[in-house]
Amino acid sequence: MLARERDLATLLEKILRAAQTLTLADGGSLYRYDPDKRQLAFATVLNDSLGFWYGGTSGQPVPFSPLPLFDDAGRALTSSVVTHCAHQLETVAIPDAYAAEGFDFTGAKAFDRQHHYRSVSFLTVPLLDHNRALLGVLQLVNARNKQGEIIPFAEADVAFIEALTAQAAIVLDNHLMVVQLEELFSKFANLIAAAIDEKSKHTSAHCQRVPALTMLLADAAHAQKSGPLGSFTMSDSDRRELLLAANLHDCGKITTPEYVLDKATKLTGMHDRIEAIELRLEVVKRDCQIEAAQRRLAGADPEVTAQWLEAQLAILEADQRFLRKTNFGVERMAADDMQRVKLLAQRLWRNPRGQHVPLLSAEEVDALCIPYGTLSQTERMQINNHIVATIKMLEALPWPPQLRNVPEFAGGHHERMDGRGYPKGLRREDMSWQARMMALADIFEALTAKDRPYKRPNTLSEAMQILAKMVANQHVDPDLFRLFVTEKVYLAYAEHYLDPAQIDSVEIEHILALAGLSPA
Repeated sequence: MLARERDLATLLEKILRAAQTLTLADGGSLYRYDPDKRQLAFATVLNDSLGFWYGGTSGQPVPFSPLPLFDDAGRALTSSVVTHCAHQLETVAIPDAYAAEGFDFTGAKAFDRQHHYRSVSFLTVPLLDHNRALLGVLQLVNARNKQGEIIPFAEADVAFIEALTAQAAIVLDNHLMVVQLEELFSKFANLIAAAIDEKSKHTSAHCQRVPALTMLLADAAHAQKSGPLGSFTMSDSDRRELLLAANLHDCGKITTPEYVLDKATKLTGMHDRIEAIELRLEVVKRDCQIEAAQRRLAGADPEVTAQWLEAQLAILEADQRFLRKTNFGVERMAADDMQRVKLLAQRLWRNPRGQHVPLLSAEEVDALCIPYGTLSQTERMQINNHIVATIKMLEALPWPPQLRNVPEFAGGHHERMDGRGYPKGLRREDMSWQARMMALADIFEALTAKDRPYKRPNTLSEAMQILAKMVANQHVDPDLFRLFVTEKVYLAYAEHYLDPAQIDSVEIEHILALAGLSPA
């Protein structure tokens, strides 16, 4: 029964109740050892006669202070039977506290006076882990016979309780190790996410914001009592699994070159080549100035020559501004701008060897004509490959049953509902709700992020309109989008993660209509 219990508070209460039942004790306490504070804290307290039930699953906090195990000078405190048991790691049975010698029962006697009670017999047993390190202390008060009379704890009772606490300690130790391992893995996942965010200042905190939005959406789905999501529920274990998957959804970016992740401009490789192009334009300007001087020396009209030079320099400066702006990328490059880049490439400049060569190389033309953002097709493939790496990394891990869905949840955030996503081309019916939630969260975070170098952050209404069109195009799950809109999940996220200037009014009926969804 104890081994099957997953909740720590319930487990500790069950241990105490089992010990109380075996000995017919009137009451008892279970203390947990806090190694950081070096004290024993009450986990749960029971007393049948007084009707006390604190801690555990009672919902009532324990009103008693923790017991320090050391004084300010670092000396062990052993005067009470509980602290003695904790230090000596030995069982102590007291037939009558009021007649006992060697222990200070001042606290118990004060309790008796306050509650008109009489604490007589005590049984105090340490809970030890597999290394015989202290986990806690169990104390029972007032053993009773079948007639309800208070009696000392019998030797058989002591043996039973020592056996029970030994088994309970194993269960508790195992439980704590599982909790510690889960916490360790969760912290490690957070560390990976933070490391990925640190790789690029232009996607910083993405691995924190996507999990936050995913969990907001999941909590809203869990709260639904009817409709497509009416049967969707999440236990605490399910929430931990989804959060872990969300934290690891981009772990494959560890394999992506940093210059690709951090590519702020189209011409950036190991360095930004726009400076080299601007230098060439300066050479062209210089050549124009030299030609103007030569014209004047040859007897040309100075005023006409000056006008010609001014016009040439104005054209070159305009071209320079255009190339600098184009280098930063846009959400969608106009066809006319691409044509202008190709025409500029045909302009000749004289290189250091005195050769007249095109102003832009073929590679530079291709880079400047990138239609969306700053990544070339090859670089975009490198970025897209991160999800393949994510899936490979996560599927290679020996996940325990409660975390077995992490690879599927994390690996589906670039899939589409119509099967045209990547890397597996999954359709809506092939994906779990959680994977679809993460896909929506990943898109919305990108739409509203203010750290992308090639675009300004969308306002809330702009992002919602774009997302609605993606629903209509079968990119995003329609049921989740309806929930996202009607439960105002977008607003809860915006209030925490968007700049105030981005938060504008969203017309819900218009957004739903844009997505092809009815208002109801």
